[in-house]
Amino acid sequence: MDLQQIKNKYDIIGNAPLFLNAINKAVQVAPTDLSILVTGESGAGKEVFARMVHDNSPRRTKRLVSVNCGAIPEGTIESELFGHLKGSFTGADRDRKGYFEEADKSTIFLDEVGELPLAMQVKLLRVLENGEIIPVGSSSARKVDVRIVAATNVDLSEAIRKGRFREDLYYRLNQISIAIPPLRERKEDIPLLFLKFATDVAEKYQMRPISLDEEAKAYLMAYPWYGNVRELKNITEQLAIVEKDRVITKEVLQRYIHVTPDSHLPVLFQGEDGAGASISDRELLLKALSMGQMINDMRGEINQLKQMVTALAGQGGGQPQALPNGAYYNQDYYPLEHHTGVSPMDVTTMPSGDDEEFQESEVIEDEPVSLVEREKLAIRKALEHHRGRRRPAARELGISERTLYRKIKEYKLEEI
Repeated sequence: MDLQQIKNKYDIIGNAPLFLNAINKAVQVAPTDLSILVTGESGAGKEVFARMVHDNSPRRTKRLVSVNCGAIPEGTIESELFGHLKGSFTGADRDRKGYFEEADKSTIFLDEVGELPLAMQVKLLRVLENGEIIPVGSSSARKVDVRIVAATNVDLSEAIRKGRFREDLYYRLNQISIAIPPLRERKEDIPLLFLKFATDVAEKYQMRPISLDEEAKAYLMAYPWYGNVRELKNITEQLAIVEKDRVITKEVLQRYIHVTPDSHLPVLFQGEDGAGASISDRELLLKALSMGQMINDMRGEINQLKQMVTALAGQGGGQPQALPNGAYYNQDYYPLEHHTGVSPMDVTTMPSGDDEEFQESEVIEDEPVSLVEREKLAIRKALEHHRGRRRPAARELGISERTLYRKIKEYKLEEI
């Protein structure tokens, strides 16, 4: 099967040399049993390469088994991968095969392999070395004949340095490495992909396809596409559905994406109706930043309120009193709520300014909140709001369940 046939079969668009080299390499190593590590950013199309390898191997008569390692809760991942025996844990009412047994004599695709807990990495290494698995609740090993294609968007070298990924496992998975270039490194493919997605939408909804003028095409190619092909498809579909004018200009594109030379974080962009389009799961960081800023602002306001109340409590007699913000307060003529929103009736129930306990416990220090703490707080609040249910919490945060599970593990929030 030549390169063009491969591209047609898997609906692949693109002629960038780096991208074509990755396709050729995948087809070339497919007939072997070597483990393959596919690396690339989220949305670059790693699963397509796993299918390409499987379909061009002697194992193609069996079903490709795909597993998203980042979406399985840590407490159940061993059972999911290796199976379990009846009665091995609460709820195990029957024997169950794991993904590796399902993939016997076939290929297993381990997506987001960099998210595996260290304990599971040891057990995966045993599969690679001996071809053996041990189901949960069993004391005997079972032989499996599985070809592994793993994929990750994590820098595994950095993960190894930080002790989050085993070096010996890395070398066993990385017998063959296939690197998928990000979309920003194959700019010549962007107009082709846009045309393909625009045509697909037009056919699906029976409408005229959209097109780009030259200025818009240049603007589209200048955008960094951190969400890769998936993000481009998203934007194209939005433009095709929302915009009435079928020729897209640069001004229209600027309502959906914004090119900044030094920007490395995706931004939430607004359409005419104010509807936003989020770019990748990093939106969580932006939400966390907003929440952290709001918390800091509230702290400042509460501090000012407490200082004002402390200065006013126990004073009166119709005499104007100085307030911390430079204003004056006269209880007989100028209500306190005008400055603070607190009624004078409330002040009489508060401790005096001499109350040491009040001053120490009630004044909130305006300490900076790190980005990590803000993100952690946003996740905790969402989980508490939804009583620990992951799916609605992820929906509220605007991220995938897989990302939420990873963040929960990272911040040790499993108890919520």
